[in-house]
Amino acid sequence: MALVIFGFTYLLAAAIFAAVAMAATEERAKSLKAISPGMLPVLGIIFGLFVAFTASQVWGDSDRASAAVSREASSLRSAVLLAAGLPAEQETRLRALVRDYVGQAVTVEWPMMAHQEASLKVTPPALAEALQLVVAMTGQATVQRELIDALEQALDARRQRIIVSLAAVNPVKWWCLYLQAACALLVIGLVHCDNRLGSAIAMGLFATGVATSVLLIAAHDRPFAGQISIQPEPLLQIMPEAPAKT
Repeated sequence: MALVIFGFTYLLAAAIFAAVAMAATEERAKSLKAISPGMLPVLGIIFGLFVAFTASQVWGDSDRASAAVSREASSLRSAVLLAAGLPAEQETRLRALVRDYVGQAVTVEWPMMAHQEASLKVTPPALAEALQLVVAMTGQATVQRELIDALEQALDARRQRIIVSLAAVNPVKWWCLYLQAACALLVIGLVHCDNRLGSAIAMGLFATGVATSVLLIAAHDRPFAGQISIQPEPLLQIMPEAPAKT
């Protein structure tokens, strides 16, 4: 990802530099130099606002995804602890269902979320059966109510993490971000058209800043994909005997 983003950004800067160099002939150089350098701070500020606007969505999605996973793990942990107050057979069955649910979430849903293929159309069979088991209980009104609340919270947290896994930065935002960067690079080239070395250095520095900003946003764009993605460790910790991710 870093190679692609930096390569594309430097290629864009090189193309603009070459175009300005070809256009800035002796006759046109004075006209091009007439462009006010005061445009650079304005364009830089607008680019910074675009970056902040795009990054705010990415950070928000990442925080929501992390909170959903933590809430899901906490709800399941509460269900496992509450199951200790049930008869032995029901406790064993409920713990097994929670373990199956964690295993499915880690081995099936996490890879699907990484590829944005997870769906809310199907309720996890293990968690649905656990709810049915708790609803069918008799003589355990208090524990039954608490267990239903915990399992419903786990289902809601699952819905939230799947919804967040489908979110991504709109392509229009990427195009606007790079268009603004291209405008700033063009003005830098025009302002320094009589100094090729200074123009190349200034454009190279700005292009590096653009590529770094885009890389930072793109790396966090999809919370459940990539090397810095959110992992299912909280789920595995509350049920360590569940299958590990392959």
